[in-house]
Amino acid sequence: MTMNALHQPTITQTDPSGCYAAGLPAKLRHILSLADFEHAARSHLPRPIFGYIQGAAEDNHSLKDNRRVFDDYGFTTRVLVDVSSRKQHIRLFDRDYASPFGIAPMGIAALSTYRGDIVLATAAQQENIPSIMSGSSLIPLEEVADAAPGTWFQAYLPGDPTRIEALITRIAKAGYETLVVTVDIPVSANRENNIRTGFSTPLRPSLRLAWDGLSHPRWLFGHILKTLARHGMPHFENTFAIRGAPILSKNVLRDFSARDHLNWTHLAQIRRQWQGILVVKGILSVHDALKAQALGVDGIILSNHGGRQLDGAVSPLRILEPVVMALGDYPVMIDSGFRRGSDILKALALGARAVFIGRPFNYAAAVAGQAGVLHAVRLLRDEVDRDMAMLGVTHVDQLNPTMLILRQGQLSR
Repeated sequence: MTMNALHQPTITQTDPSGCYAAGLPAKLRHILSLADFEHAARSHLPRPIFGYIQGAAEDNHSLKDNRRVFDDYGFTTRVLVDVSSRKQHIRLFDRDYASPFGIAPMGIAALSTYRGDIVLATAAQQENIPSIMSGSSLIPLEEVADAAPGTWFQAYLPGDPTRIEALITRIAKAGYETLVVTVDIPVSANRENNIRTGFSTPLRPSLRLAWDGLSHPRWLFGHILKTLARHGMPHFENTFAIRGAPILSKNVLRDFSARDHLNWTHLAQIRRQWQGILVVKGILSVHDALKAQALGVDGIILSNHGGRQLDGAVSPLRILEPVVMALGDYPVMIDSGFRRGSDILKALALGARAVFIGRPFNYAAAVAGQAGVLHAVRLLRDEVDRDMAMLGVTHVDQLNPTMLILRQGQLSR
């Protein structure tokens, strides 16, 4: 694998609130945290698009627990430590990254901002953090690989050896080095929120959809009509080795066929064929984590899909420490519900190698394109840096479970 030299971006001068003052677009000057992007995106995006990004499954139990779990842990601090030389870079799969977080895969990102997948990937490349392109994307994976080499690719694979082989061949030919196989979507989730907000995949033409577009002219003219004029009707480009369904359709349903057939035998086939780094995303048990490790998978991402699949599935943070203890010196990553630098540091203290974040970066791209994503990365990086200083650590490798106490009063170990 190509070795990249460590890149620590130069931090722009900030004002006392932590907001980037120099050269920041006016629309971003009031954005002080990742949560602020969600509020801004709500007014910018049509209701169906915002609802799709924000929504989860059924009664939102997993979605809520993904945030609630962070309140269960409190930090213990180390004071009178010289923390003037803090470093938050990590080494993951023989590559150095500037921060311990990255951008999670998000389907149809190009529906919320112009050339969304490229915006996310190039911003991540500029800031030297990992980024995962979604298989449910509307831009060909080859274009993203050309724009941002080093991007990871996430695939939804069917239980069909022929189709698996064809898609993996295409991914390898495009130059991707890291393949992320998501395994927690055997069937489509019960996302009632999508029905209530008028979202479907593909989108179905209707008067309501037309009004949603017309009532959001910045999104309609600055993004959708611009996309149609320059690139034609968006399609699901990367579900298989060939082009998939158009995003706007009366009759064609998004193809989830044979995903309920996918099993460990298929993962073994993928491992044999894929010569690069293989990551499995969507694991929520020690049992499955051990099976993936034994099969030769290079790393796993603990995830409940941001609460978007099985409602009631455990928050990944709740099983992180037992998984890390069972797997030993092995790359365990995590996503679902992370919003603050303190959230990231709690996961690192429990043994995670890296944290991936989805929705906030999608909102940031919708609000201000690449400038929005860069601002989100830098806000989060500042939070990590600031919290490290107050914890009394100079490098993220120093974080460990003894720095956390369960709020019920029990040590995490």
